[in-house]
Amino acid sequence: MLTVEKIGGTSMSALQDVIKNIILFERTGDQLYNRIFVVSAFSGVTDLLLENKKTGAPGVYHRIAKHQNFHRPLKDLIVKLKTINKKYADLGLDLAVADQFIENHVNQAQKYLENLANILASGYVSKEGILQAAREILASIGETHSAFNFTNILQNMNINTALIDLSGFDDSRALTIDQRIKYAFKQVDLKQTICIVTGYAKGTEGIMREFDRGYSEVTFSKIAEYLKPAEAIIHKEYHLSTADPGVVGLENCTPVGFTNYDIADQLADVGMEAIHPKASKPLEVSGINLRIKNTFEPSHPGTLITREFVCEHKRVEVITGTDKLMMIDVYDPSMVGNVGSDLQIMQAFYDHKVSYTFKSTSANSISIVIWARDFSKKLISQLEDDFEKVTIENVAMVCLLGTNMDEPGLLAKSASALTENNINIKSAGFALRKVNIQFLIAPEHFKTAVIALNKALK
Repeated sequence: MLTVEKIGGTSMSALQDVIKNIILFERTGDQLYNRIFVVSAFSGVTDLLLENKKTGAPGVYHRIAKHQNFHRPLKDLIVKLKTINKKYADLGLDLAVADQFIENHVNQAQKYLENLANILASGYVSKEGILQAAREILASIGETHSAFNFTNILQNMNINTALIDLSGFDDSRALTIDQRIKYAFKQVDLKQTICIVTGYAKGTEGIMREFDRGYSEVTFSKIAEYLKPAEAIIHKEYHLSTADPGVVGLENCTPVGFTNYDIADQLADVGMEAIHPKASKPLEVSGINLRIKNTFEPSHPGTLITREFVCEHKRVEVITGTDKLMMIDVYDPSMVGNVGSDLQIMQAFYDHKVSYTFKSTSANSISIVIWARDFSKKLISQLEDDFEKVTIENVAMVCLLGTNMDEPGLLAKSASALTENNINIKSAGFALRKVNIQFLIAPEHFKTAVIALNKALK
């Protein structure tokens, strides 16, 4: 059975467990093969190269963007990557070979980046295009490093392993990502090979231009779309669970088990990604089932995401949300009966490239919820020019998700659970299909709300 599998950065940093629980678990001989593994960089490496995904702390990229010296950080990066290499010597990594490989790779990247920095300093070309190229070059380093190490270790275990380097570092051909994937797999005997593939893929369209930090899952999705595996699998350091075990406690949640791509999209919309939404679409359209597994529980089947699944009985499958949102309320007494107010507001959001996760309306106001990180003073200024009053407030959102939860009393039961915990509901909403019920609350009540709903709706 051909499978295309993705291993996340936290799991990659636990390579011993990956080898034991994913590569070798209940497999010998030919059973080891016919598997493609798309790998992320080791945990924290892409944060050093670009910026910290959670905190926004700048990496090497931001030095280039600010015309600062980036040579010292790149030398420090080599030292850190070699330190990571030492962790895997006991697994059979050839340290001398691995160290030389990553040193050569970073040094070559530095030459490319120096050229870009010089062109950028000239002021004759588009800043955006040059900086985008710099992000691509830097991003490629992390996945090339982890893929090389993983391949080297498996080869030294006498497992027939091929490194599929999609970074195109020394390849000047103008290939799209799809073309590069097709070319890379053209002559590989999949039935007798484990393929380790870089999560970063170089292409004329620029994978980071559209997907940025979600690029490794997009590579994984494109490979699956091309090879049509029996199943696509993502290995994470945790199960896709009915609630966040870090909030409600491990004993108060369970793996979801089964759900569909619609729910996966709902999860992504509030930042709890089973898979990047732009990576899930090709799988969904192609009818490829996606399994989310826990690297550290190899015997557990995980959660299977399909296109058609609907739970046979009514239940809430996931309780989730985020406390990192901001609500923008636009008020104007002339809205009532006036066609086009909503369109005008949405045009402003479009102009400033700000997406929203929630919207509600009344006669004279429209409330829109965005990610706090996307807040734009220029957007607010434009709205204030066009409407009488604009109010901004930090909020949290808790969501009830499920493929079949259109049950009388669910909304009342949920609201009661929040009320009993002295949590005021600022707004609430759900679409006709009722796969996502959303409550807006104060950020400081977020964890209490998740715990209360999880307890009330078990």
